[in-house]
Amino acid sequence: MANDTPSAQDLVGSAVSADEAMVVFTPSGQRGYVAKGTSVLDAARQLGVDLDSVCGGRGICSKCQVTPSYGSFPKFGIEVAEGALSDWNAVEARYDEKRGLAEGRRLGCQACIQGDMVIDVPATSQVHKQVVRKAASTRAISMDPATRLYFVEVEAPDMDEPSGDFERLKSALAAQWDLPDLIAPLSVLRKLQPALRKGGWQVTVAVNSGAAQPVLVEIWPGYHDGPIWGLAIDLGSTTIAGHLCDLGTGEVVASSGLMNPQIRFGEDLMSRVSYAMMNADGAEAMTGAVRDALDTLTIEICAEAGVPAHDVLELVFVSNPVMHHLLLGIDPVELGQAPFALASSGALELPARDMGLSAANPAARAYLLPCIAGHVGADAAAVALSEAPDKSEDLVLIVDVGTNAEILLGNRERVLACSSPTGPAFEGAQISSGQRAAPGAIERVEIDPATREPRFRVIGSERWSDDPDFATEIAVTGVTGICGSGIIEAVAEMRIAGLLDPSGLIGGPEQTGTARSVPEGRTFAYVLYDGRAEGGPLVTVTQGDIRAIQLAKSALYAGARLLMDEMGVEQVDRVTLAGAFGAHISPKHAMVLGMIPDAPLDKVQSAGNAAGTGARMALCSRAARREIEATVAGITKIETAIEPRFQEHFVAANAIPHATAPFPELSKIVTLPDVAFNTGSGADGGGRRRRRRG
Repeated sequence: MANDTPSAQDLVGSAVSADEAMVVFTPSGQRGYVAKGTSVLDAARQLGVDLDSVCGGRGICSKCQVTPSYGSFPKFGIEVAEGALSDWNAVEARYDEKRGLAEGRRLGCQACIQGDMVIDVPATSQVHKQVVRKAASTRAISMDPATRLYFVEVEAPDMDEPSGDFERLKSALAAQWDLPDLIAPLSVLRKLQPALRKGGWQVTVAVNSGAAQPVLVEIWPGYHDGPIWGLAIDLGSTTIAGHLCDLGTGEVVASSGLMNPQIRFGEDLMSRVSYAMMNADGAEAMTGAVRDALDTLTIEICAEAGVPAHDVLELVFVSNPVMHHLLLGIDPVELGQAPFALASSGALELPARDMGLSAANPAARAYLLPCIAGHVGADAAAVALSEAPDKSEDLVLIVDVGTNAEILLGNRERVLACSSPTGPAFEGAQISSGQRAAPGAIERVEIDPATREPRFRVIGSERWSDDPDFATEIAVTGVTGICGSGIIEAVAEMRIAGLLDPSGLIGGPEQTGTARSVPEGRTFAYVLYDGRAEGGPLVTVTQGDIRAIQLAKSALYAGARLLMDEMGVEQVDRVTLAGAFGAHISPKHAMVLGMIPDAPLDKVQSAGNAAGTGARMALCSRAARREIEATVAGITKIETAIEPRFQEHFVAANAIPHATAPFPELSKIVTLPDVAFNTGSGADGGGRRRRRRG
């Protein structure tokens, strides 16, 4: 089985010479060789990269802005030298003078390739802007926010009893609201005297009581009953999602997100740790990138809600340990080697400004949920807070599906946790026609087992591709590629239809009986959509795509199975799929692939963005913070990186759905064809279609 067959995009310009350079575009991962002197915009067009341009490359519209990266990139096998991109030209200088270019940005139509390059295409420069699916789920939260409003009357100054205005405010808050030992940052002290005098010695203050000492974070003259705002942020390795919440009611008034710009330093966590190890300023560069992105997200989400970003008084963060350390400006190198030690695993409460965040209120406070262990972070803790496995009567397996999957297994008696390095394939990366979830991306797939003909749905339309009005409805976006949920369903449907054997090998046209199985090198690919006649893309599922999905799903299954071994069980009572991607996975297709252990399908459910829900709970409730801090202390961490059984489970899980596990619940609803394909067979290819259940 040729698992490493390059995709079409890997072969673009494969005739390497001294006049050519390798260009890698992130976050898509698309790469290829282009002639030196080619503009970044033209290189993107040659390689099928989603880079916008309205002015046609004249340097007027600025839609093609990109961010080049320099240094060592072992994941891509290249070194990017400082001179690998042409110097600024007069067009860029003029544009920067008149309109301004963000630091590190270049105009793709003007910057030219001079050597091997890694180039990030920010979300604002992509034609098909991402649809971030980490929407806030409806959840009742008992409101007890750390930041609250207090109206207070303060004694006027008295020459006979001289004291500072702040000292008299402190005394008033202690007497009227039982808030002793108040402290205030300089940014609020500067507002104090004008507010007291304008309000006639009556003011409304916002005080954060999350830490041992209450902190004054904002002040208004007189009585102020307007809302105060907080942000709950799920900082994922691929996607950053935020929910703007009214701290008085808990209402989510806006949810938004963007891609984590750290992707250009590495798609997975260990690649980013390696980047920090290989480059002296690597960790600092990644910290700066994510902090800039968080400020951008804060501004954008507030603009969507019509709220000044300055009015955000508190932020809560959940993330995996590597993101946690990079956000705080801590080098993550220790997380890349045993014993995977965290600099700090407990919950943190600190000024947002200390984290380099400047878009919110200058006095805004930040709370970071505790991490469970070196590879299981605050995002898993947030899932535990939201889904409460420690309160469950039955045994529940909770899988937060992402680039690095967090897995919880437990009930009232015991809770176990581990992480599993699934990689970005589930989110559309490392897939030949893959893309992030955006309008035009294929998200649902069905294949007729008799004809092997596919039909599909794309993001932005509820119609299937065989609907007569499908083409009209998607005329604006077209079909652009396939996202994570789409590739999961496509691979599972190929297995159900007999196009794919249990080993993951795609059959040829003679073996499968369909011309949609087309040669690709020494293997075959399945044509899902061919829009080339209308100027659209060719969307195929290649052998390389199958391999990427096999590796990801095997890691996921092996992690879950390892926890089940530790718990001493062969089956769980129910399965909860969490995360932005988990919310869109079809339980049946996940089971066909063998992503999760066998279970009754009616006991497999989606929890939506459970980590984001946990972050909102912590934002709106001090009791929730104390609860998760106590819960984390009782969770048992299983380290997959050093557990030999993980590799055993991983290898067995490479088969679709599994090499040895019988999957009896799945066989009740799906009969998988017993086919076998190999390149050495004849016309029938070994593809005899014996039917069996399982």
